[in-house]
Amino acid sequence: MSAAHSAAPRGAVLNLLRRLHFYIGLFVAPFIFVAALSGTLYVLTPQLENLIYADALTAEPQGNAQPLSAQISAARAYAGENQHIYAVRPAPGTTDTTRVQFSDATLGASLSRAVFIDPYSLKVKGDMPVYGTSGVLPLRTTIDLLHSSLLLGDFGRNYSELAASWLWVAALGGVVLWLGTRPKRKLKQPRSGFAFSRHWHITLGLTLAIGLVFFSVTGLTWSQWAGGNIDRMRTELNWLTPQVNTSLNSDAPAAPANPHADHMPERDMRGMSMPMSSMTKPTAAPAKPARNNAADADWDRVLNAARQDGLSAAKLELRQPKSADNAWAVTEIDRSWPTRVDAVSVNPHDFSVVDHVYFARFPLVAKLTRWGVDAHMGVLFGLPNQLLLAFFGLGLCSMIVFGYRMWWIRRPKDVDANPAQTLTETWMALPHYAKVAWLMVALALGYALPVMGASLLAFLLLDILRWRKQQRAPLDEAALLASQQSPLGIIRARFAVKRKEMRYFLRGLFILALIVGTVMSNAIIGGVIDQYGIPFSHWSLTMYITQGFMIALYTTVFTALTSIPLWYFFLGEKDDRG
Repeated sequence: MSAAHSAAPRGAVLNLLRRLHFYIGLFVAPFIFVAALSGTLYVLTPQLENLIYADALTAEPQGNAQPLSAQISAARAYAGENQHIYAVRPAPGTTDTTRVQFSDATLGASLSRAVFIDPYSLKVKGDMPVYGTSGVLPLRTTIDLLHSSLLLGDFGRNYSELAASWLWVAALGGVVLWLGTRPKRKLKQPRSGFAFSRHWHITLGLTLAIGLVFFSVTGLTWSQWAGGNIDRMRTELNWLTPQVNTSLNSDAPAAPANPHADHMPERDMRGMSMPMSSMTKPTAAPAKPARNNAADADWDRVLNAARQDGLSAAKLELRQPKSADNAWAVTEIDRSWPTRVDAVSVNPHDFSVVDHVYFARFPLVAKLTRWGVDAHMGVLFGLPNQLLLAFFGLGLCSMIVFGYRMWWIRRPKDVDANPAQTLTETWMALPHYAKVAWLMVALALGYALPVMGASLLAFLLLDILRWRKQQRAPLDEAALLASQQSPLGIIRARFAVKRKEMRYFLRGLFILALIVGTVMSNAIIGGVIDQYGIPFSHWSLTMYITQGFMIALYTTVFTALTSIPLWYFFLGEKDDRG
């Protein structure tokens, strides 16, 4: 019987948390690292985006601005009279351009074609795709999709859900481990080695713990699988965000709003409104289709009606009726503090206000959801919000690096000093009541967070493959001495004493690089073709070189990150207990 089986209940719980914390750090931390780094890039690029696209976003004041109808007419003349207008965002300031967004089936989900019009001269200042209701431009769109899905579409969203599912467990588990094992007296701060890495890993973890839980929870609300469960829970508890009713049929209820609409594919927004579908009354006939575009002058009349009803924010978005039975929708889109997201619907026949929704009257949970989403995106408090998120993101990346350095410096060699080697062992060492409690918690979390449940099963499978198979021969003295050498010396020593395992590792690494390279090539090349509409055969030499470099860079980085489990499986230290 191992020492783990004789541990006191408190020690057994700490052993279980320690092993789980280690697994999260070893196998999930690479995904958390990518999510944190890409998220940091996202929140730090608004000013850079404004600088890069300054020509399209800014205008030179020249007297009074032209009516909105004239600006829309100029955009339609440029884009094509038959192009359907998706939304219009009037210039919020005297030096800003008006954005007329057209639907474009050739663009990806949540993308629309935006034509930027000078409100004074009616000149076209820019023409580019924009993403979501946040209207981010191509630079931040790419970073956004990298952060949420690794540019891999719906399949890639599993990576960010995996990171968000385990981040709060790692953060809270680390705090519990620190409380259970911290020294009673203050030790001298170390300056190098394992103790230095451990000190800063713990310090950053304690400093960032509350924020990490916040980012984990808010990130899960965006996720594909757990997000659906959260939406259903909000529906059952009546915590949905109010939405202005655009139906001219007074019996039809409004669908709930999606607070994540500006940061996720539109096809995923349906999850917010589907639970309400059973409450709607069946209609006798399908809605009558509306004409392709409303008259240009109607946009002015709708804007005036919304202003008269109290929508005073500088940033507004107008959307024309989707059918003859629907009203116009005018929404404030100022996500900063104080939040201004009031909305009204306007009758297309007499331009009277049909319905209005005021943020001040939102339920508390809906307000907290709105604020949480905006804080997660770095827009709630402007620059201070951006800097705070950058601190958390870079701090989390540093904490992960220190964690890996700790593992590298002190990989488990002495079994007696580290008796709890597997999750199953540590769970078996718990008292019977604790086993049942942990099992119930695991089942509940696995149901609520499916990606967490699947990865937990993978952890258990690793236990079986790694430690329950036939024991290998112990390392010889040369390999043990090599552990005190440089990383290159360690690799050479491993190759000397584990030739077979090293061959397996290199083969696995080669196959992994092929898979990652294929996925990245498809994602990057396909993304460029879809976004800019340039066939691969028409690329310039500069595009070939640039995108080839990007593919090589992403392939190298993600192969290195995902090769850590391979190294651990084939060449990591083993449990020598017989």
